[in-house]
Amino acid sequence: MGVIGIQLVVTMVMASVMQKIIPHYSLARWLLCNGSLRWYQHPTEEELRILAGKQQKGKSKKDRKYNGHIESKPLTIPKDIDLHLETKSVTEVDTLALHYFPEYQWLVDFTVAATVVYLVTEVYYNLMKPTQEMNISLVWCLLVLSFAVKVLFSLTTHYFKVKDGGERSVCVTFGFFFFVKAMAVLIVTENYLEFGLETGFTNFSDSAMQFLEKQGLESQSPVSKLTFKFFLAIFCSLIGAFLTFPGLRLAQMHLDALNLATEKITQTLLHINFLAPLFMVLLWVKPITKDYIMNPPLGKESVPLMTEATFDTLRLWIIILLCALRLAMMRNHLQAYLNLAQKCVDQMKKEAGRISTVELQKMVARVFYYLCVIALQYVAPLVMLLHTTLLLKTLGNHSWGIYPESFSTLPVDTSLPSNSVYSDLPSVDGKMKVTVTQITVALSSLKNIFTPLLFRGLLSFLTWWIAACLFSTSLFGLFYHQYLTVA
Repeated sequence: MGVIGIQLVVTMVMASVMQKIIPHYSLARWLLCNGSLRWYQHPTEEELRILAGKQQKGKSKKDRKYNGHIESKPLTIPKDIDLHLETKSVTEVDTLALHYFPEYQWLVDFTVAATVVYLVTEVYYNLMKPTQEMNISLVWCLLVLSFAVKVLFSLTTHYFKVKDGGERSVCVTFGFFFFVKAMAVLIVTENYLEFGLETGFTNFSDSAMQFLEKQGLESQSPVSKLTFKFFLAIFCSLIGAFLTFPGLRLAQMHLDALNLATEKITQTLLHINFLAPLFMVLLWVKPITKDYIMNPPLGKESVPLMTEATFDTLRLWIIILLCALRLAMMRNHLQAYLNLAQKCVDQMKKEAGRISTVELQKMVARVFYYLCVIALQYVAPLVMLLHTTLLLKTLGNHSWGIYPESFSTLPVDTSLPSNSVYSDLPSVDGKMKVTVTQITVALSSLKNIFTPLLFRGLLSFLTWWIAACLFSTSLFGLFYHQYLTVA
C-alpha cells in the first residue's frame, strides 16, 4: 500500500476542507461571534460633552490664535463623570479590527483540522493495523506545536518592543527562573518524578551506538547526558518565558470570572479549570499518584488498583478531559476580560482631576482591540498540552483503552534490513519498489534509534513542564493581582 497509503488521501481531503469550507465555517470565529460575548463601545466626543454639562453646540476645543494660526486643545472632562458604557455582541465585522485575528483564526482552525486527521488516523490504525506505513498525523501534531510556539514567540517579542515598561524584565526574570527550575527537575531521581527520561536516553544511546557499529563507524554516543539535559533546560526556559504572560493573564481573568459567575457549578468549574495544570503536574509525581495506586495501603496485602499500562492510559484521558474543560470555560474568561473596559471606567470615577476624551476613548477601545491577543494567550497553551499528549500516546506506544488487554507493546526489531531486500524485487517496475523499500528501510532504522522509550520519557517531561510553567505563572499572577495590586 506504499509508505503513506490512505493517510495521504486523508491529508489531501483535509487540506481541501481547510481551503474551501473553513473560511465559511470557522470554529475560531464561532468562539468569538456566537453571540455570547459582548464588548463595550467607547463613547463619542459628543456624548462625553453632553455628560460633562457642556453646550452641545459649543466649540469642542478651546482655540487660541498665534500669528494667524489656530492652536487647538483637546476637550477634557472630569474623571468622576456619570458614564455608563453601551455593550454590543461581537460580530464578524467587528473582528476585522482586532489585533492578531488572522493568527488566532489560523491556529484554532488548523488545530481542529490536525485533531480530525489524528482521530481518523487512529481509527485507521486500530482497524487496519498497518506495519509499514508512516503515521502522517504526527506531522500534523508537530506543525500545530510549531505554530503555537511561533505565536507565543511573536507575542513575547511584542512585549519586548514596549518602551518604558517592565514586561521585558518580567520575561527575562521568569526565563532565568525556569532555567534553574528545569535544571533542578532534571536531576531529581525517577523515584519522585517518573518521566522515564533516564531510561529513554540510555536506550537511545545504546541503539545509536549499535547502529554506528553496524555502519562500520566508531561506537560512541551521539551526545552526552549532561549536554542533552543542558540543551533541554534551555529549551524549557524559553517555553517558560513564552508562557509567563499567558499565566499572568489567566490569573486575572480567573478572578474576574469568579466575580462574574453567579452559579455554584460555574464557580466550581472555574476553580477546577484554574487548578487543572496542578492536577497534570501531580500525575507524574510518583509518591502521590502512581505509588499510591499501584501499592495502596489496604492492610497486609496490597492489591494494585490497576496495571501500570492502565494508569498511563488514564493519565492521558485526564489531561484531554481537562483540556476540554479549559476550552469550555473560554467564554467565561474572555467575557471577564472584556468587562475590564467598564472596570477601568469605574476605577477612573474614583479618581480626582480631568481626562481628555481621546485618552478615555483609547482606554475603553483598547480592551476590545486586544481580544484576540488574550484569546491566543488562552488557547496556545491549551493547544500545546493537547497535542503533546497526542504525540505522547502515539510515539510512546500507549493505548486509549482503560483495561489491561488493550495495551500491547509492539516488539521492536533491532536488526537492520539487509541488502537482500533489493535483490528480491522484480525487475518490471523495480525503480518504484526500490524507492519505497529505501524509504521503508530508512524509517525502520530511525525507529530502531528513536524508540518509544525515548519518546515516552521526553514527551512526558515536556507535557509535565508545560503544565508546571502554566501553573507557576498563574499562581504568581493570582498572588500579585489579589494581594499586591492596589484596589
